Amino acid sequence: METRTTSRLPFDLSVVGQGCWQLGADWGSVSESDAMTVLHAALEAGVTFFDTADVYGDGRSERLVGRLLKEATNQNITVFTKMGRRAEPFDPSQFTLDSFRAWTDRSRTNLGVDTLDLVQLHCPPTPVYFDSATYDALDTLVEEKAIAAYGVSVETVAEGLEAISHPGVASVQIILNAFRQKPLEQFLPAAREAGVAVIARVPLASGLLSGRYTKDTVFAADDHRTFNRHGESFDVGETFAGIPFEVGVDAAAEFSQLVTEEGTGATPAQRALRWIIDQPGVTTVIPGARNAEQAAANAAAGSQAPLSPEMLSKVNAVYTSSIKEHVHGRW
Repeated sequence: METRTTSRLPFDLSVVGQGCWQLGADWGSVSESDAMTVLHAALEAGVTFFDTADVYGDGRSERLVGRLLKEATNQNITVFTKMGRRAEPFDPSQFTLDSFRAWTDRSRTNLGVDTLDLVQLHCPPTPVYFDSATYDALDTLVEEKAIAAYGVSVETVAEGLEAISHPGVASVQIILNAFRQKPLEQFLPAAREAGVAVIARVPLASGLLSGRYTKDTVFAADDHRTFNRHGESFDVGETFAGIPFEVGVDAAAEFSQLVTEEGTGATPAQRALRWIIDQPGVTTVIPGARNAEQAAANAAAGSQAPLSPEMLSKVNAVYTSSIKEHVHGRW
């Protein structure tokens, strides 16, 4: 699989990574054996980059990825994790060097490593991005060799633009997909110029862009697509990319029809991932997977042909006519 890097990032990343939120929590139950099967399937399909967080299953996801590291010692694997959602209370006062040390120590234990490849602030309160002390503390962790590099995960374009203005920030993780296009306007060009890696998350709009759901689809009670549909537990933009479910289902059906007419034989999910991969400035995209087949299919998008200009125009028309009014001005 193609790999990419940037001037601020000391790693090469496969253009399709493996998101590991689904293996920890909030997507319904996934057994440990099934989770390990997903991780190995992704690795075998050419994925070298795995994204996790300390709160996914209260560390379960990190521990599973740590097990992969032990079982695949001869593989070139890069792991990014995230910290900050354990803050109690969840306010800027908790984002201190002492907290960062405690959180990264826990992640290093979970992953079984001395130095984390890269740690990202996990969508902290907005003022944290604008406080120079935040970046001073992260620089200290690099000096102490607790982490090799750091980045941020953001909810808004404004937070991402602030983050890349700080020279130590190596990566920004942001929601980007065919139904969340605002980052294309300012953020991706600025990140590319700054040499910051861009990690596209929620690439399938929580599965909407797979085209598998109808308005009657029911998700498990412990699935965030049930309990966070209106932002009850965290930012609503993380669930269906902030799109009202019924609106998203109709738009996804249009997208799926376009993919069928394209005639490449690729699935809607694969073409949705390819749409992201082909955006200038994107380094990697991190779809999740609940089984080995999904992991392998996601990885295959990394070697597919780009969408044609005509197809891109049609996808953009779906966004403009159905989705833009619901999401573009919010994040």
